[in-house]
Amino acid sequence: MAEMTLTEVMAELAELEDPKARAVNERHGDDHGVNLGRLRALAKRLKTQQPLARELWRTGDTAARLLALLVCRPKAFERDELDAMLREARTPKVHDWLVNYAVKKSPHAEELRLAWLADPDPVVAAAGWALTAERVVKSPAGLNPAGLLDVIEAELKDAPDRLQWAMNTCLAQIGIEYPAHRARAVAVGERLGVLKDYPTSPGCTSPFAPVWIAEIVRRRGGPQAL
Repeated sequence: MAEMTLTEVMAELAELEDPKARAVNERHGDDHGVNLGRLRALAKRLKTQQPLARELWRTGDTAARLLALLVCRPKAFERDELDAMLREARTPKVHDWLVNYAVKKSPHAEELRLAWLADPDPVVAAAGWALTAERVVKSPAGLNPAGLLDVIEAELKDAPDRLQWAMNTCLAQIGIEYPAHRARAVAVGERLGVLKDYPTSPGCTSPFAPVWIAEIVRRRGGPQAL
């Protein structure tokens, strides 16, 4: 494990700054210029260091916060600490990594999922829906897919971008994982048309829920039930 002070780590991050990378990242709403491959290499050298992770997060710097999420110990964060961190995480990449690398591995994930789903802040609510989509796939017991579809049908169309993306992901996962609800999930997606025209690279699956559902079900060799 590389023992480095916060000052030394911040200096190394500054050396990794690449104007071209920053220009690309800023087009996606992320205000940092560090190549993520190099960021991961630095994290690999540092290994897990929870005190350093907290120090890096407190800087407010986006690259430092991304590094913090790579060297943190997710189970060491308190429930209120993760809640506060999410409310501070306004850039897309930090928000995404916080949910995926820390919250999903936390013993507080379910409590936070339920709290965030009902939050009036759409960025916070997006995290709740991301966690819900994760549960649909990995631990669906106790979920109410019909109720989730009711909310998605009513709110997806007019949701802000990040919330809409998370809700749409949940819609697709319900259609994929619950054959009994597949026809309705596809019908909701078709009627709302959310992300229907989203540009998709060759070889990638469209985020448009009806196409996404059909493609994954086809790959698994299951009945379409559409």
